[in-house]
Amino acid sequence: MPSELHGIKAADVHAKIRLLINGMVNITDTTGEFLMTLEDGRVIDTKGWNDWYYELTGEPKYLAIIETWFCERFAAGGTTKNINTMAVFLTLAYVYERTGNETYRPWLDSWAEWTYHDLPRTRYGGFQHLTYLEVNKDQLWDDTLMMTVMPLAKIGLVLNRPHYIAEAKRQFLLHVQYLFDRQSGLFFHGWQFTEVNAQSASYVAGHNFANARWARGNSWVTMVIPEFLDLLQIDVQTDPIGMVLREVLDAQCTALARLQDPSGLWRTLLDVSIDDGSYLEASATAGFAYGMLKARRKRYLTGSIDSAVLAIKGVLENVDDRGELLKTSFGTGMGHDLQHYKDIPITSMPYGQAMAIMALVEFLREFI
Repeated sequence: MPSELHGIKAADVHAKIRLLINGMVNITDTTGEFLMTLEDGRVIDTKGWNDWYYELTGEPKYLAIIETWFCERFAAGGTTKNINTMAVFLTLAYVYERTGNETYRPWLDSWAEWTYHDLPRTRYGGFQHLTYLEVNKDQLWDDTLMMTVMPLAKIGLVLNRPHYIAEAKRQFLLHVQYLFDRQSGLFFHGWQFTEVNAQSASYVAGHNFANARWARGNSWVTMVIPEFLDLLQIDVQTDPIGMVLREVLDAQCTALARLQDPSGLWRTLLDVSIDDGSYLEASATAGFAYGMLKARRKRYLTGSIDSAVLAIKGVLENVDDRGELLKTSFGTGMGHDLQHYKDIPITSMPYGQAMAIMALVEFLREFI
């Protein structure tokens, strides 16, 4: 096994991952600036994460961190069901599969049933991007595939519910249909269905809000396509859904390679220059690196990994001594103009930590 590849030492990657894990589990909002107050009076700590590294190393302490977190959340009574809070059930499904702990099954069942039956839908049945603060009626967002559709597919496998899997496939096709920008090869952040009445004939129109090719939203797609193909063992050579998703991912990665900064990072608005206020953003960079590396490892895509390796170097450069991934943008709602994205503050966030861990762990497979 080589100790160094592409100018990067395996020991340094392991050290950064351990720092990132420590940084993630100890992340705090020291000023209260990023607290979210709901209408019912609840205050949500957006920085609280209250693993992928366990899968690679088998070290029990990392599984213990995950199970302790879920135990504490269950004791607290859970939280409001929405697109983003569904995300953790992907991890829980893997833990249930690994441990067989029946305590987890009713949680998986309840949240997946809510997603399948009760989560609001847009026109044509897309998952409406419901959040803590906003109903987002008739809106599709690119985050949804990772946050809700992927967990639903995994729970479908674990609980043997093929209708969940069929629904997940449908959601991928719907989101690609309305969010993929054929001109740029990238994804728009969102789509709004709009009913129009013209000359007494009602018909459905819509728009992509600010036409923002937002980096982290795009990176969720880069990550989730190879994850989804791998999870369901979809053949990208013969299965129609696999062929479509592979071609979309290929177009996106080709576009990304042209837009990457020499630092290895991408800008928060992918096709807007730094001079115009689109700052370099590390969480999206980590997501792109992960998706590119996994897609090539699984042979969904072919060709060079140079762009992904440059991104890994950029991520490593932005993990500080406290284990914080620097240059991570705060949670980003739908923007009606591009300035919205340029104004999102930079701060440490659990998803930034997690995306960096995923990217670096995937890169470690190069050493095996």
